[in-house]
Amino acid sequence: MSMLTPPGMGGKYRITGDVYPRMRRPHRRRRIVLASTAAVVVLGAAGWGTLQLVDVFSGGDDTRKTTAGKQADCKPAPTPSATAAAKPPKPAQVTVNVYNATPRKGLAKATADELKKRGFAIGKIGNAPAAYDKKVPGAGLLLGAPAATKGTFAVLGTQLAGATTKVDARTTADVDLIIGTAFKTLSPKATADAALVALNKPKPVPGRC
Repeated sequence: MSMLTPPGMGGKYRITGDVYPRMRRPHRRRRIVLASTAAVVVLGAAGWGTLQLVDVFSGGDDTRKTTAGKQADCKPAPTPSATAAAKPPKPAQVTVNVYNATPRKGLAKATADELKKRGFAIGKIGNAPAAYDKKVPGAGLLLGAPAATKGTFAVLGTQLAGATTKVDARTTADVDLIIGTAFKTLSPKATADAALVALNKPKPVPGRC
């Protein structure tokens, strides 16, 4: 037995050289590695929390401030009414032919007289053509060229609530008002005037930044 062999150790633990055997448990190194990793995670979390506090007390990211400032500077785009071409015509620019499609007499003449008082130009007055006579169930029908859909129908429609519209093959600018069986009277003048004002002041279109 070598003099380096501790008392009581023999057999396979006998030391024949001049180096003692390592008696440390194998899993001790693993515990050291895990402890080191946990320390790194804790330090990282503490650093991240510190950065968040600094960001809060410093007023946030400058990039967000810049973006908010740009949005505040955005202005709405011009409304369609800003150009003369987009404005609906005035009542005096609309020529209305008034036709009676009901069995009641005198409606076409009385309606035409009231529209004239409200500033509209009056064309023909009479009974409705056979294609529409007693065949308009609503309050009235506005009939005109396709171009009438760009403003003329809307202007005349302010005078008669519930009127429907239809286009035909004409090329002239005049519009027919065919009085239907449900017609009672034109819209009150105050109501019609308010509708005309609203028609000339459409809502602004949101701008782009």
